[in-house]
Amino acid sequence: QVQLVESGGGSVQPGGSLRLSCAASGRTFSDYEMGWFRQAPGKEREFVATITRSGRTDYLPSVYGRFTVSRDNAKNTVYLQMNSLKLENTAVYYCNVRHLAESYWGQGTQVTVSS
Repeated sequence: QVQLVESGGGSVQPGGSLRLSCAASGRTFSDYEMGWFRQAPGKEREFVATITRSGRTDYLPSVYGRFTVSRDNAKNTVYLQMNSLKLENTAVYYCNVRHLAESYWGQGTQVTVSS
């Protein structure tokens, strides 16, 4: 059974940093694309960042240069380093892993940016 467990969320002031982690279990995910989405209150879930099995990355334009997605295939873990956080980055962040028709989600971790 595939399970994704996120950690690293919390509260931070504007300009601060957080690092999210998502540990996947249940199979080997080296062939899977791994990434992050988020959902702010009253809004739909949106794409944030993704990293392919070869290490190619893609980002939501508004986070480019501030967020960095990375992965450790030996640990089946994907990370999201978030720097220079802004008030509008407040959301529940979800880990996602996918390959062909398969797609799995974590339970989400809250990130709150407030002064």
